[in-house]
Amino acid sequence: MSEPKAAAAQAFEQPLANAAATIASFDSQRRSPLHALQHLFHANPALVPLVVLVLSVTVFSLLVGERFYQPFTLTLILQQVAIVGIVAAAQTLVILTAGIDLSVGAVMVLSSVVMGQFTFRYGLPAPVSVLCGFACGALCGWINGVLVAHFRLPPFIVTLGTWQIFLATNFIYSANETIRGQDLEAQAPLLLFFAGNFKVGDAIFTYGVVAMILLIGVLWYVLNKTAWGRHVYAIGDDPDAAELAGVQTRRMLVQVYMLSGAICALAGWVLIGRIESVAPNSGQTANIEAITAVVIGGISLFGGRGSILGTIFGALIVGVFALGLRMWGTDPQWTYLTTGLLIIIAVAIDQWIRRVAG
Repeated sequence: MSEPKAAAAQAFEQPLANAAATIASFDSQRRSPLHALQHLFHANPALVPLVVLVLSVTVFSLLVGERFYQPFTLTLILQQVAIVGIVAAAQTLVILTAGIDLSVGAVMVLSSVVMGQFTFRYGLPAPVSVLCGFACGALCGWINGVLVAHFRLPPFIVTLGTWQIFLATNFIYSANETIRGQDLEAQAPLLLFFAGNFKVGDAIFTYGVVAMILLIGVLWYVLNKTAWGRHVYAIGDDPDAAELAGVQTRRMLVQVYMLSGAICALAGWVLIGRIESVAPNSGQTANIEAITAVVIGGISLFGGRGSILGTIFGALIVGVFALGLRMWGTDPQWTYLTTGLLIIIAVAIDQWIRRVAG
């Protein structure tokens, strides 16, 4: 080949070689281990909190010693997070729709007060009082849902207001009087049902823990295996697209908030068994603790992404840190510090996954 033709051919092939190198470089970057890890976390939102939970248990087992990973200690963590786990499950449903419910703690306590007062003030049978408590929780959720879905008010503002309203209603209606455990045992033992427990070897499980586990299992099935669950995710991901696809977004939002309220009523029933009394001033921080568990559990605050399993893992992570630091002999304030760091890290990881894998 003559030199002019060789030069022309080289000039033609050089851009192709550069383009091929660029494509190869891009393909290599796309298939890097880091990118694969991001896609793995995106496809399995509960994996990150599960890894953190396992690492937390391992670290505290090394720091504290054998007594930390004994069955009794591990089930004690479950007992301590049972109420937060149930309330966090209710919060998860709302956050998956790109909303938030700051009133979950107040709904829980108000529902428990209704259960107690309807029995002792009006003489209703305990089963009827429990049903009235669930109706109260669903009604509170309905109020939130209607204001958000039909009046188009921001969920944060709505539930910030109803939180105060439900809390005030709780104190006014109960006259801030506590119903003691002895009275409950004598007149309405059903209200103390979740105080019961059973042993499996050295492990002790309360009925409240069983209720939390069953609830998480049912919600996982509903969210992942039913059309209703897919609609919840669709609303959180893109409500306009969901509506164009035939999803009745307003009705769905009301249903989500009502179900959240009913789940909070279940938490109120479990709360009565946990503290063995009906106390209007209990559960004051449940809303913050629930949001903490949800965020650490990998549920996106932007909606449409996350797993209900991650929520329970998030609650357990907080429980592991709280008990582990206490057994290690540190100041209780360190629990707040580590929890705050976990929240920031969890949000940063969520942003990282959404940005690269989205």
